[in-house]
Amino acid sequence: MKHLTKPIRAIHFMVLAFLMTLSSPVAAQNFQKGEAAYKAGDYATAFQEWTPLAEGGNSVAQFALGLMLERGTGVLQNVAEAARWYQLAADQGHDNAQYFLGNLYDKGKGVPQDFAVAVKWYTLAAQQGNLIAQVRLSAMYTLADGVPEDFTKALKWSLLAAKEGSLGAQVNLGLIHEYSNHETFKDNLKAHMWYNIASANGDENADEWRDELEGLMTKADISKAQAMARECMSSGYTKCGY
Repeated sequence: MKHLTKPIRAIHFMVLAFLMTLSSPVAAQNFQKGEAAYKAGDYATAFQEWTPLAEGGNSVAQFALGLMLERGTGVLQNVAEAARWYQLAADQGHDNAQYFLGNLYDKGKGVPQDFAVAVKWYTLAAQQGNLIAQVRLSAMYTLADGVPEDFTKALKWSLLAAKEGSLGAQVNLGLIHEYSNHETFKDNLKAHMWYNIASANGDENADEWRDELEGLMTKADISKAQAMARECMSSGYTKCGY
């Protein structure tokens, strides 16, 4: 079976992409100073400006510090300290902090490896619509990677992410439907449909999986799968055969 994590593209959450609501104009001004410094490549100043905000309980600043510490951006890398800041932000419901904290537990970086804790944080992030958390959960449940195999949950999380445009989730759905040993989930028509959709949306490998699958399908089934893909996309992913 092809490895489901291959099509999952690495998603880089840059600090500058996040908007925040602060409790006072002074706090907002301080965050903007840090943001300007970060843009200018002055990471030390950004870290300095954001630290008081993080210590004061602002979840976005906490997440920003965690990200800088995990990656060693302008500061000495300290993954354990990054986990501490992620934890503080995650406890307040920051979905990206929840995902990154889950990822540390998933990999055993800065914290002991613990798949149950990883799934807990991934799930909380996924429930808020975090696409990369949804894709990772789908892969874990499909591959029995740290959790028992559960194609129902794998399909659930991949569908949510796929309908929001995640190429990784769209390819994952194709792989689930093509390679599942469970007759409930195995469906070459749906597999072809999702490969076709992912290819149309720009995935570089989906057309190869689609073309390979066509060798196992009749011309009539290929035409039907193509029609399903068109209907799925034109309906805004509301009519996809489920």
